[in-house]
Amino acid sequence: MTTIEEQTAPFAWKPTAKVVQHSNLFGFLKQHQIEDPDALLKRSQEDPEWFWDAMVKHLGIEFTTPYTQVLDDTVPEFPKWFVGGKLNLANDCVYKHARGRHATQTAIIWEGEDEGQRRLTYADLKRDVSMLADALHEMGIGPGDAVGVYLPMVPEVVVALYACAAIGAMAVPVFSGFAADAIAQRLSHCQAKAVICADGTLRRGKQVPMKATVDQAVAQVASVEHVIVWRRLGLEVPMTAGRDVFWHEALDGADASRPPLQVDSEHPFLLAYTSGTTGTPKAAVHVHAGFLVKVAEEAHFQTDAGPRDVLHWVTDMGWIMGPWECVGTHANGGTLVLFEGAPDYPDPGRLWRLVERHGISILGISPTLIRSLRQQGDEHVTSSNLSSLRVFGSTGEPWNPEPWHWLNDIVGRGKAPIINLSGGTEVGACFLSPTPLTPLKPASLGKPCFGMSVEVWDPITGTKLGPGDGVGELVCTKPWPSMTRGFYGEGGNERYLKTYWSAWPGVWKHGDWASIDSDGMWYLHGRSDDTINVAGKRIGPAEYESIVVDHDSVAEAAAIGVPHAVKGEQVWVLCIMAPGKRASDRLRDVLTTMIGDRLGKAFRPGQVIFVKSLPKTRSAKIVRRAARAAALGAELGDVSSVENLDSLRGITRAVEQQVSLEARTACIEAAAAE
Repeated sequence: MTTIEEQTAPFAWKPTAKVVQHSNLFGFLKQHQIEDPDALLKRSQEDPEWFWDAMVKHLGIEFTTPYTQVLDDTVPEFPKWFVGGKLNLANDCVYKHARGRHATQTAIIWEGEDEGQRRLTYADLKRDVSMLADALHEMGIGPGDAVGVYLPMVPEVVVALYACAAIGAMAVPVFSGFAADAIAQRLSHCQAKAVICADGTLRRGKQVPMKATVDQAVAQVASVEHVIVWRRLGLEVPMTAGRDVFWHEALDGADASRPPLQVDSEHPFLLAYTSGTTGTPKAAVHVHAGFLVKVAEEAHFQTDAGPRDVLHWVTDMGWIMGPWECVGTHANGGTLVLFEGAPDYPDPGRLWRLVERHGISILGISPTLIRSLRQQGDEHVTSSNLSSLRVFGSTGEPWNPEPWHWLNDIVGRGKAPIINLSGGTEVGACFLSPTPLTPLKPASLGKPCFGMSVEVWDPITGTKLGPGDGVGELVCTKPWPSMTRGFYGEGGNERYLKTYWSAWPGVWKHGDWASIDSDGMWYLHGRSDDTINVAGKRIGPAEYESIVVDHDSVAEAAAIGVPHAVKGEQVWVLCIMAPGKRASDRLRDVLTTMIGDRLGKAFRPGQVIFVKSLPKTRSAKIVRRAARAAALGAELGDVSSVENLDSLRGITRAVEQQVSLEARTACIEAAAAE
């Protein structure tokens, strides 16, 4: 359901004439004599083949063998883009810049948690990519082989990504915070032939061993023949003869002039894993041409990235935004900033000092991270010079208005648009996003991205919903270049078709609730599989969370649906107190009343529970499914992406202390009845 605030919110940011005229999008509109972004959106949706062909030319993407057909959508679930063409993603992100006028431009800036720094030019990056690619080739790694990449956010993780692409191997980035079993599960699933790792890394002042974790994982994976170890900390690590080799030794004598292999446009580039609720995680297959063209276009138009930009996204290579920030930055000839560790360590000002030191112009964050940093006070922001910032990127989850305003007003000083993108691992990029030319409302996602035929459909009738028609399922009615080519492995295609294509023939159902307001602005309301059904009325967790975080005593919140014998489900709201604030029965009553007043008495929560922390991924996304399981004492399922597992134990304890035995028993009995 769309909140009253969203329906009536004024525009909080509008582009100046200078922003418009200096944007990449304005240049494209002028070149093609198109009136405005809305006219381009309409044309790109009606004729996506024209649009994506035009983008290849506009971005200067190099096909060594030209394609003969932009799109073959005979089978829309498995489209073929840029048919007959040959290229290599690594060429467009690295090699062509190293050959041209950007050779001496900085491609990567890295900052360690110990404040060490490194810089690589495009020529440096090309040298390192060529040498690692040659070393992998000499080990017998070739086209179609899977290579696990288990590295912190250091230059070598980027080198590894592009080196795999350069020889036609499939890069398999693995979240750098995973434990051995989670790594083994993914390496075994894709039958990885090699793994690239570090001896260790630093996080929150502690040494985190990585090679030891890989050893435990590889012991469970028969397919791994080679382990390449980059020495970050200089730790003494056991090396298995015939299998393990240090990075510098593997590259000793490697060919620094090795060219990238030209592959078919549909050749696999990346296996991007997402955690399932139970069982085997899904591996989305992404290909060279489609991923390159869409991500390059998205960074070019949505975040306005270009050669003069310095971009940083708070993420990990194991999440889709890791490859996105590499390809999006480097395909556009910009500079990528990476840092080791956490954005709020050794203090909450680290991220803002990073912006000042390196002149970051495009900063990608998540709403949860901003909610957390906002609670630490404005002084951590105002003490740094953030004048270089001109665009914020945001993805991962819906916004609450207050943190959005804080980022816009305090951090960006009203001068940097918040480009709120939404897509996903399987999308390969985004469905929805504003551009710097889009007037913005708080928490809005703007409109569909160019070339993306996205609509909102009634979940029962399948009819299209327009502005003001309420909440429905987010769907896409035509293929796009970066969409996954299915899930990797045995049974993957069946699982893929069931997940996204089983609701309506030839239509991708994304699994998000969406709505369009009377001004044509799009909003998301959480995952449809997270939706809570209270007495037959559907509502998303974000509706509850937005209300309680408006109270100055609440820093963060997660709403979960729990079984109820009469209503089907009721809502429990888990709240983290703001610094210096105390939980109380009085506050619990106030928050319950606030929710009832703004959503209606039928939606009053069954419980408001105060907790010390919520389960999050390293990129600061709240894992509501795990929070719900912990609250109910149920099986946790796959929690390998949760960085702070102690939060789950804390939720269980809080429920036991704050929820009556009678209420807990009723939930358990209702769950058993289901």
